[in-house]
Amino acid sequence: MENPRLFLVAGILLAGFGVVAAVLQGDDDGKQFVYSGFTGSNVSLSLDGTAVVTPSGLLELTNGTAQLSSHAVHRTPLSLRSSSPGGGVRSFSASFVFGIIPPYPDQSGHGIVFFVGKADFSTALPSTYLGLLNRANNGNATNHIFGVELDTIQSIEFKDPNDNHVGIDVNSLESVAVHPAGYYDDETGGAFRDLLLISGKAMQVWVDYESVSTEIRVFLSPLKNGAKPSTPLVSARRNLSEVLVDPAYAGFSSSTGTLRSRHYLLGWSLAIDGPAPLIDIGSLPKLPQFGFGAKQALSNVLLEIVLPIVTAVLVLSVVAVVILVVRRRSKYAEVREEWESEFGPHRFSYRDLFLATEGFKSKTLLGFGGFGRVHKGLLPKSKLEVAVKKVSHGSRQGIKEFVAEVVTIGRLRHRNLVQLLGYCRRKGELLLVYDYMPNGSLDKYLYGGKDDTLDFLDWAQRFRIIKGVASGLLYIHEDFDQVIIHRDIKASNVLLDADMNGRLGDFGLAKLYDHGADPQTTHVVGTMGYLAPELARTGKASPLTDVFAFGAFILEVTCGRRPVELSMDDGRLVLVDWVLEHWHTESLLEVVDARLGADYDYDAEEVVLALKLGLMCSHPLPGARPSMRQAMQYLEGDMPLPELTPTQMMQSEGLDSFIQLSEPSSGTISGLSGGR
Repeated sequence: MENPRLFLVAGILLAGFGVVAAVLQGDDDGKQFVYSGFTGSNVSLSLDGTAVVTPSGLLELTNGTAQLSSHAVHRTPLSLRSSSPGGGVRSFSASFVFGIIPPYPDQSGHGIVFFVGKADFSTALPSTYLGLLNRANNGNATNHIFGVELDTIQSIEFKDPNDNHVGIDVNSLESVAVHPAGYYDDETGGAFRDLLLISGKAMQVWVDYESVSTEIRVFLSPLKNGAKPSTPLVSARRNLSEVLVDPAYAGFSSSTGTLRSRHYLLGWSLAIDGPAPLIDIGSLPKLPQFGFGAKQALSNVLLEIVLPIVTAVLVLSVVAVVILVVRRRSKYAEVREEWESEFGPHRFSYRDLFLATEGFKSKTLLGFGGFGRVHKGLLPKSKLEVAVKKVSHGSRQGIKEFVAEVVTIGRLRHRNLVQLLGYCRRKGELLLVYDYMPNGSLDKYLYGGKDDTLDFLDWAQRFRIIKGVASGLLYIHEDFDQVIIHRDIKASNVLLDADMNGRLGDFGLAKLYDHGADPQTTHVVGTMGYLAPELARTGKASPLTDVFAFGAFILEVTCGRRPVELSMDDGRLVLVDWVLEHWHTESLLEVVDARLGADYDYDAEEVVLALKLGLMCSHPLPGARPSMRQAMQYLEGDMPLPELTPTQMMQSEGLDSFIQLSEPSSGTISGLSGGR
């Protein structure tokens, strides 16, 4: 293998109870093997990360730990190339049985990839990169890898159709062919049946490559008797002779993100120049039952006992009517208390929000905001387009104080703030209703990757967005009835309206206090890369900590890079330090987003103003930062920037010592259990 140090465990050889078939047979031109469970002396796997073989014979790829990846690779390289001169990749076929157990019934992360090719994962990242590739090498022809992904997260960067799909990948996680998970049922004449990858149930996959036609076919079905459907779920034509090189290995990669799922393999077989050997379904180990899976199993047992009784009771028409009425009332049940009467105009009915979002179906899902899912809706009476966020009902504050702050923020009126229209309380949820922003969040346009459907943001648009966010911050800091500290200023929280104007949104971490009062010490909250150094020492947020985050935001928009990034050279790039270094070397314009044009197709004076103001706002000493009123005067040209030199700007050692990252630009620190 090209990099044997990657595998923390060179091989797992467990002898235990169970029947296992692990056969390696063939000559120099072909091999095949089959694992019906993974215990026994013939198991030939190299494992790394969290991958381990359990005593029951399961191959556990991930164990519920967040932000980690693992790999399980067949130790012997495949004899893929034919012996003839210039021989191409031979036909091969693989089959495997897998199961994904999610932490929640409707959420999981991230998935499993079956791959054939190079097995060097030294630079691979977890989360959306599935432990297979990284941001720098995704799409490179030098990867020499083919894979089939079972993905349970929708990544806009890779043009995923949904959060439950199967894709064919060639050197990239942007699939050459992809389809929502399911199968064509031969028993019903080929009708398509949906499958949920995170159902906690075992499923079987077949992957076939035919060398003559260069056709790749992938099949998926529930675990039955091992019979493969006659119609593939997804297929593509791609000559793998142009992709794979010797030595090539077969195996699996899996990863988790924030959500701590568990990924398992129950069996696996592979053959070259022939169909994959049959897996002995009867000998496969059982998936474990815990978390959501245990609750599901308990529900199944209760169902077997209670169902006959319920069936008999339902014969009585009177009981049926009562059940119908109760269910109808509970569908739209809300939590209302007397003290909420004063907030009446800001309170929405759950029924209206349910109808507006078509029952919060996945097709209305806009994405995941801070602390919750966001759905698009159309209010039934006013026909107003809204965004509805479902968040946790709890808070460090009492719910009365929390709702009071929500209503206070709802009184904000500014063209550069996303309008919070109101709220609704239901059982364990708080629903927040905002104006709908049709162009989504700014970060999609800065980091959209290969998504060519997004409009390009020229410098004039970016500068207008910077000034708009500055105007909104000045309003909440100085011009509103109370001082509001946003505490989470970043590109993903800036939304774009129909005219591409920037509006600051997501006040889920905002802190309010009266003008002239002293803000109290609180938990450190916010996003890594935007946090002012003094927060680590005092825990006290202030308008100047917002100014620091605004400085990071200016540099982010101007440079098209995140405030902190993992780099392949030294591990981490801090944007403030990088810009300062170029200022020192009198090459400041070299940090500008390359997409704005090599011929400086922008106003260079405005760009330099933005970069220097971003550095001023990002100063590690609070007293050296301008107020938002001063920042606005600089941006509007009402007041010139102070004469500064690079040597007068302190290096951000204080920031460096504070930032701790698990992956690039990710992670929101919060002491709140629910946000706005």
